[in-house]
Amino acid sequence: MSQMSKQDPLIENHTVDYVPLAERHGKARDLFTLWFSTNIAPLPIVTGAMVVQVFHLNLFWGVMAIILGHMIGGIVIALASAQGPCMGIPQMVQSRGQFGRYGALLIVFFTAIIYIGFFISNIVLAGKSITGIAPSVPVPASILIGALSATAIGVIGYRFIHTLNRIGTWVMGSALLAGFVYIFAHDVPADFFSRGGFNLSGWLATVSLGIIWQISFSPYTSDYSRYLPADIGIARPFLATYLGATLGTILSFTFGVVAVLATPDGTEAMAAVKQATGGLGPILMVLFLLNIISHNALNLYGAVLSIITSIQTFASQWTPSIRVRVVLSTLILAGCCVVALGTSPNFISQFIGLVLALLLVLVPWASINLIDFYLIKRGQYDISSIFSADGGVYGRFNLHAIVAYFIGTLVQLPFANTSLYVGPYANLVEGADLSWLVGLAVTCPLYYCLATRSQPAARGAVKLGFTD
Repeated sequence: MSQMSKQDPLIENHTVDYVPLAERHGKARDLFTLWFSTNIAPLPIVTGAMVVQVFHLNLFWGVMAIILGHMIGGIVIALASAQGPCMGIPQMVQSRGQFGRYGALLIVFFTAIIYIGFFISNIVLAGKSITGIAPSVPVPASILIGALSATAIGVIGYRFIHTLNRIGTWVMGSALLAGFVYIFAHDVPADFFSRGGFNLSGWLATVSLGIIWQISFSPYTSDYSRYLPADIGIARPFLATYLGATLGTILSFTFGVVAVLATPDGTEAMAAVKQATGGLGPILMVLFLLNIISHNALNLYGAVLSIITSIQTFASQWTPSIRVRVVLSTLILAGCCVVALGTSPNFISQFIGLVLALLLVLVPWASINLIDFYLIKRGQYDISSIFSADGGVYGRFNLHAIVAYFIGTLVQLPFANTSLYVGPYANLVEGADLSWLVGLAVTCPLYYCLATRSQPAARGAVKLGFTD
């Protein structure tokens, strides 16, 4: 850590502005601990349990599909994360260099909804977890405790989030491994290895779920790598993010599979975790609660940056202060708490269904983002234009990106299999949502062809640490 970083204030003083080279700090390994610890949580464990309970795979085929899905999807999140040290700005601000200053607003809007949706869902989940651990605490009070804790972490910002996840990697990783050891050290049911089997639709659905899971993180990965030194290159942040994100999710998904197989058929996922791990169960529940709160800080942090990005689009000379971030965090907290306190019992499943449906708009964005950064501009962006009122060399709207984005979204609809919309070809492989594959296959070549046919010369572009 540099001498300057030791003098930095406790609360992060940057929002969506460029992080100067002199203020860069940290190591690539910080990205491993962030994404590993973030994914040791109840939601991925419950999702992993679906491999057995919904897709009816056995242990072997289920784990193979989990590994393959996350290894493929991890490439997207790692490539997005590796952009942070080069650019020194949040992911959504960077989108101005691809969509134009105003053209990026739509994806920023969708991303903010996703952040807020997950924030609300997680504070409800945290509230229920607190009440489960301490039944004397009413659910409304538990929700407020979970929300305030996550908000405090989000307000303090980047450095504190990384510190918590460095600690969380050791604590949560050790706890999860202890859970595995406990289960296999005791007798498992006779059908532990034979329950379920292989079916193509369930296997492909599991692979797709892993890929979509990883892609869903891509809109904010560089938010947590933009403080790294610019000369760190591409390979190290890519590898650290890839290993952290894939190992964390593979372990959590697999733990969900093992827990439900170690308990009677039909046992709810988190109940199965408590039952299968015996005396270790209550400790795991407390640790999972702490991890929900820590992870939810990322959702609040991302939501605040997205809202600031939207406002600054129309006020280019505005440089948000720490106070602005605190005020926005408080307003989001208040609004989310009002919604969370009035939720129905099945709110979480309904809202996550909405959020997963919105992933249809993230696939073409991720395609354009990666093609533009790695194949077209090769890491060379004009930072001053990104913050310019008229968009500088990127303009107010980049029609090439916007056309490719909307076509990439539309071609997914016939194959979409979401809670909000089911396309006419959604069941080509029953239970598997393959719309993401169509989105990638169409958007990547389409954008590349459109962007390279009449690529403007980006005068004044600065090469920011891109290496082959």
